[in-house]
Amino acid sequence: MYGTLVAVLVLRSVYIVLWVYPWLKGLGYTSLTVFLLGFFLWNVDNIFCDKLRGLRERLPPLVGVVTQFHAWWHIFTGLGSYLHILFSLYSRTLYLKYRPKVKFLFGIWPVLLVESTKKP
Repeated sequence: MYGTLVAVLVLRSVYIVLWVYPWLKGLGYTSLTVFLLGFFLWNVDNIFCDKLRGLRERLPPLVGVVTQFHAWWHIFTGLGSYLHILFSLYSRTLYLKYRPKVKFLFGIWPVLLVESTKKP
């Protein structure tokens, strides 16, 4: 069921960036790419689990930690989901005739700022 819901979200997002708000391609496709990277790493971890464990035993501890692809799956799918929520909020605020802007906290973390179009 989870996979079906993700597929529906992806298809709806592709529709939005192709036909409704094409200038949101960057944000929409970035969220999808980051999420799929996490999904890919999770599958690599599942398929090559035994080999990766053997490799981790031979590597220095800090390098072995980086090969924990299941952990990377959580990080990348979480970030991809956050970016998709940002994409959805941006689309919705545009639809409601507000002026959304993506700003970056500390130059790296995207957040959405919304300006009202109504006069005080």
